[in-house]
Amino acid sequence: MNWLRSRLTRWVIVIAAFYIILFWVPTPYYLYQPGTVDPLHELVTVEQGQKQQSGGTFNLTTVYSQKARNIVMLIEGMLDKDTEVRRTSDVQGNLTDAEYMDVLKHMMSSSQQTAVASALTEAGLPVEKRVTGLFLRMLVPGSKAEGVLEVGDILLKVDGKAAISLQAVSSYITSSKKAGDSIEAVILRDGEERTERIELVSNNNQGQPGIGAIFEPEYAVTPSRKIDFAQSDIGGPSAGLMFSLEILDQLLSEDLTHGLKIAGTGTIDINGNVGQIGGMRDKIVAAHQAGVDLFFCPKDQDAASHNAQEAIDEAKKRGYDLRIVPVGTLQEAVDYLRNNY
Repeated sequence: MNWLRSRLTRWVIVIAAFYIILFWVPTPYYLYQPGTVDPLHELVTVEQGQKQQSGGTFNLTTVYSQKARNIVMLIEGMLDKDTEVRRTSDVQGNLTDAEYMDVLKHMMSSSQQTAVASALTEAGLPVEKRVTGLFLRMLVPGSKAEGVLEVGDILLKVDGKAAISLQAVSSYITSSKKAGDSIEAVILRDGEERTERIELVSNNNQGQPGIGAIFEPEYAVTPSRKIDFAQSDIGGPSAGLMFSLEILDQLLSEDLTHGLKIAGTGTIDINGNVGQIGGMRDKIVAAHQAGVDLFFCPKDQDAASHNAQEAIDEAKKRGYDLRIVPVGTLQEAVDYLRNNY
C-alpha cells in the first residue's frame, strides 16, 4: 500500500506540474488577430458639423492583440490561420507593459491632433499647428540617458536650442558633438520642466553621436472649430487618416461617403501625409468580415513601404471582392471619393 500511495503521489505531482506549465507559465509572445471595424461618427463630434447627413460611414479598423498568457493560448494561436504570433520583444522593444500602453495612448492622442489639423486645412478653415517638442517613445540599449530620461518625457531644448524637429536636433548633435560629449536637455515631465545632462553615445557604425533614443513630434493644435473625441480603449496612430476623413465629412456640406461603408488605416501627419502602419493583413480580413465597400490604405512610396502590397495580396489570396485604394495624402483620398462616385 505504501508503494501504491507513493506512486499515486508522484503522478499527482507530475499532473499538477504539467497543468501549471500549460496554463500558468507565461510565454514571451503576442497573438495578433483581425479586430473590429468601428463607425467614426460615434467617436468624433465636430462643432456645428453635419454629423447625421451622410448616407454611408467612415470606419476605423483595429487589430486585436493580446499576450499569450500561457502555452495553451500560444498553441491555439499557432493553429489558427487568422492569428499571427509575434515575440513580445518585437512588439514592445525594451518597454515595460505600462510604458508600452502609455506610448500607444500618446500615439492615439497625437493622431487625433494631426487629424484635426489636416482636416481643417483641407476644408480651408484656420487652424494653428506647431511642434512643441519631441516625445520620448523608447530608449535604445546602451543609451546613457537611461535613468535620466523616462519614456513619456518631452524634449523641449538641447543646449538652449528649441527641439522643434528630429532632423534639427540630430543635425545639431552630429555637426557639433562626438560620442562621449554631453548635452544639456530641458525636458517636460508631469507638467514640470527640468534640466538634465546627458552623455552622448555612438548611434551607428559610423560613430555618429546621439542620445540613443527614439522620439516623435509632440504637437499643439488649436482648431477654429471644437472637435471632441469619445474615450476609447483603442491605441496607436493608425486611425489618423480615417479620423481626418470623418472630421472633414462633418465639416463639409457634401456627403463624402456617397452612401458607402468606407474603412481604412494609415497614420496622418500635421500636413496631411499618410504613413505606414502595422497589422495590414488583419485589417483587410476585418474589413471583409464587416462588409466594407471601400478600403483606404497607405501608398507604398519607397522600398521600405509594404502596406499597399500587403493589402492587395491578402485580398487576392482570400478571394475578397474589396476595393482597395492606396493613398499618400488626405487630399488623394478626398479626390478619389469626389471623382469616382
